Amino acid sequence: QVVLGWRNVHLDPDMPMSPAVKAKEPVIRQIFIGRGPDVMVPDALERKLYVIRKTSSHAIRALNLKHGKEYFVASMSTRTVVYKGLLLADQVGRYYLDLADPRTVSALALVHQRFSTNTFPAWELAHPYRMIAHNGEINTVKGNVNWIKARIGAISSPVLGADLGKLWPLIYPGQSDTASFDNCLELLTMAGYPLAHAMMMMIPEAWERHTLMDDNHRAFYEYHSAMMEPWDGPAAIAFTNGCQVGATLDRNGLRPARYIITDNDLVIMASEAGVLPIAESRIVKKWRLQPGKMLLIDMEAGRIIDDQELKEQLANAKPYKQWIERIRIKLDNLPKARTEVHVTDTLLDRQQAFGYSQEDLKFHMLPMAQKGEEAIGAMGNDSPLAVLSSRSKSLYQYFRQLFAQVTNPSIDPIREQMVMSLVSFIGPKPNLLDINNVNPPLRLEVLQPILDFAEMAKIRDIERYSQGKFRSFELDICYPVAWGKAGIEACLASLCAQAVDAIRQGHNILIVSDRR
Repeated sequence: QVVLGWRNVHLDPDMPMSPAVKAKEPVIRQIFIGRGPDVMVPDALERKLYVIRKTSSHAIRALNLKHGKEYFVASMSTRTVVYKGLLLADQVGRYYLDLADPRTVSALALVHQRFSTNTFPAWELAHPYRMIAHNGEINTVKGNVNWIKARIGAISSPVLGADLGKLWPLIYPGQSDTASFDNCLELLTMAGYPLAHAMMMMIPEAWERHTLMDDNHRAFYEYHSAMMEPWDGPAAIAFTNGCQVGATLDRNGLRPARYIITDNDLVIMASEAGVLPIAESRIVKKWRLQPGKMLLIDMEAGRIIDDQELKEQLANAKPYKQWIERIRIKLDNLPKARTEVHVTDTLLDRQQAFGYSQEDLKFHMLPMAQKGEEAIGAMGNDSPLAVLSSRSKSLYQYFRQLFAQVTNPSIDPIREQMVMSLVSFIGPKPNLLDINNVNPPLRLEVLQPILDFAEMAKIRDIERYSQGKFRSFELDICYPVAWGKAGIEACLASLCAQAVDAIRQGHNILIVSDRR
């Protein structure tokens, strides 16, 4: 590609700001890039710019400069330009003089002002991002980011080709949940998924127990549930690629979103009604975005596509229902395994090994065993953090919720079974970016992540049930007590080596166990 030139963005340096914001005010410049001779269509140039942006960011980080992390590309696109900062909404138009220039014209605008709940406020973390603006929190973000990392070795793209290797790491450490979501959405769309399709993969509606949902519609979500874990949490997300603009709501409907349509084809969607002064006589429709639903405006087609039409089109694009019926193996439906592991340790031995105390047994386990529900206790927890306690604690007591999780409404699969599922998948993940796949691999499905002895026995014998498509291998985590503290590191190194050898020998399910 060809660099055409640079431009200093016109700013108002005298606009009042707080001293803390002014001290972090960045230098903002725009670069203009022309297409090279090998790029013939806008989509190809869009992908090239995406790769250029990612590789330049990686190169600058690799230099380990003192201020290297302050380098940030707000947008590099043939279709969109992002103006943002650590500003109030009414300051953006005054700070960026381009936005007050009558020559600046756009068919769409995505604007968002919010507080920072998961990260410390910074210019680069302001909204909107390159494709989205987000009201809410993605509570599963750590798991989502880890799964993206885990896929790196088994992912390929017929659209991005060799350029895919230049994109890693896709998500930098320390980013906000919205920035991470935006990075993943970019990858999916650049790899060939339509924008709405990618959003349905990342934020699916509640489909598993939706009795009125069309079978093809349900099969679409079920097929993609093994390809991409939902980015879950209270979320109203507006998104655009410059050609389409839309919004979707999380499946619980925990964030507000309302929209109006006027008689001159103006569509306004915001978290509240009445954000802009529009005469009531000009409004032809007003409604709210419902849980899991999507509103999409196609600028090229010049029309609004409602949720039902949009999802019917995507759900019927491929034979998802036939694929699911052919590739799905449910662990519960398999016959009983030929052999089961029998535990020889006493109950007391195992309780001591896993750090159970008398308090756990008396106040936690016993009430649940007797009544089938958790015990009711007083508000608050004044016990010291596990890391600061003078007594040995079990591993589980070291876990703590994030701030955004504590402040969100509690949800569990019993009271919220219509919108929450514990169904999990075991075994290798399908290639996330193989958009042309017509022969998807088998998937092993379990109703919940906690498995009993009989289910573990089935997994050990899974090769028999799957015609050799799944092969399990068991790793022993035990080591002699005489090895002392150094034994942990030695055992971990050995486990990693054994796992690599097992995968190379064709096993695709690893069982880490202390019961061999």
